[in-house]
Amino acid sequence: MENALIVGLSRQVVLKRQMDVLANNLANMNTAGYKAGTLLFEKHLQSNAQMNDMTGQDKQISFVLDTSIYRSFEEGGFEQTNNDLDVAISGEGWLVVQTPDGDRYTRNGQLKLDAEGQLVTPAGHPVMGEGGAITFSEQDTSIVIARDGTISTSQGDKDRLRVVQFENNASLKKQGDTLFSTAQQPAPTENARILQGVIETSNVKPIAELSRMIETVRAYTSMAQTMKQSQDLRRDAIEQLGTPPRP
Repeated sequence: MENALIVGLSRQVVLKRQMDVLANNLANMNTAGYKAGTLLFEKHLQSNAQMNDMTGQDKQISFVLDTSIYRSFEEGGFEQTNNDLDVAISGEGWLVVQTPDGDRYTRNGQLKLDAEGQLVTPAGHPVMGEGGAITFSEQDTSIVIARDGTISTSQGDKDRLRVVQFENNASLKKQGDTLFSTAQQPAPTENARILQGVIETSNVKPIAELSRMIETVRAYTSMAQTMKQSQDLRRDAIEQLGTPPRP
């Protein structure tokens, strides 16, 4: 296969993956605490690929690779829900969530009580307090969550939400739609405020994502046309070279 077709194919593969990332962003534009992703590109030079059939040294061929997904940790907007169990973090900070695979971290504060009275995420993972999982009894009414994360009810103080921060958010790895994992050691947050009856909305910017999606489709279509033209030129050349000269 010609080098032009290989380069074009590498570009199309990357554009398809970019479309997947953009589609996932738009699908989660209404997911509380969701952080938008952007595909990162890198030029890969292959020195031993032959650029043409001319004599001389081979020239480097530039391919397109997708290296990773950059995650924007910009704070989303705040939406009032008036649900006593909903919380949002204003400033740096992450709620600590217990999962079968260990502690995970989230900004999704759409919380609820499970059948045992534990405070959990929409997926059913326990939300951790300073003393462990937070559990309410039938006698616990009038739930109040203070700005520092202290939870109190009609029966008195229950616990305090464990809110942590990290030195480098870029090392956080996405686990599901709104959960993240990291090898970093979490530190207590210093300036975060907990807002009760509020959720942090997704930081996806729909108009910008739609614009990128249109650009991606155009780039994919343009590359497909270029590859078709290259194939047509090769086919025409073969046909003409393979046609015997007229006597």
